[in-house]
Amino acid sequence: MLDASSLHELSVLLVEPSAMQAKAISSQLFDQGIAHVNLVGTGQDALRMIQQDTPSVVISALYLPDMTGIELLYAIRNDAAVSSLPFILISSETRPQVLEPVRQSGVCGILPKPFNEQQLGAALNATLDLLSYDASLEQADLDLDSVRALLVDDSPMARKHIRRMLENMGIMNFLEAQNGVEAVHLLNDNMVDFVVTDYNMPEMDGRALVEYIRSQSWQNSVPILMVTSEANNERLAGIEDFGIVGICDKPFNPATVKRLLGDLLKGHQAS
Repeated sequence: MLDASSLHELSVLLVEPSAMQAKAISSQLFDQGIAHVNLVGTGQDALRMIQQDTPSVVISALYLPDMTGIELLYAIRNDAAVSSLPFILISSETRPQVLEPVRQSGVCGILPKPFNEQQLGAALNATLDLLSYDASLEQADLDLDSVRALLVDDSPMARKHIRRMLENMGIMNFLEAQNGVEAVHLLNDNMVDFVVTDYNMPEMDGRALVEYIRSQSWQNSVPILMVTSEANNERLAGIEDFGIVGICDKPFNPATVKRLLGDLLKGHQAS
């Protein structure tokens, strides 16, 4: 993955078959301070361009002539050489069953069509947060070598996305589980400093995992952060009563997660 420390340094591959839409989006990108935008109109052209000159981020429409933006995203995620490439989807689609695979794939944003300056800026800054190293924990003189995180998510791509963000904070020790049952087994035998868990998972979901940790685990006070695409507030009701650090939506804002975990680790190692 390419490093970047400002929006001006980002190179964007825009995948948009409509010349009119491409011109409008390019103009919005320039207004955000993006100096380098390459334009293609199909998924296959995008994949070829990525291999020739890997951009900082891919921004794609959902419907392309030869594939969907989701299929393009999965082709990128399944290519080991570029699997961590930041991706932003632009779509007027709102159905959860269509967008759920995107949310689970570690994207930096899903922009509505049309989107405004604030929405585009948030997605681009999330991309920048993912690409840039955050030295704030090191500067706080924390012993990051001893910090161990447990990541719980049934999506390998989502786990990789969260792991990349935590590595950018200097955290390098991880345990991973694809559901709550696996997480319980790991917690029985391994001490961890914090848990990042999804909500919707097979076997044992995030709510059941949180309830187990707080009521039955010998690590019942371990800090927990929930990162989820769950939109049903009734299902999420009461989760915070179990003392979790916070709930972040998928796709999440890396700056928010960094702030929550930064405060958590500073408080944890100071105590």
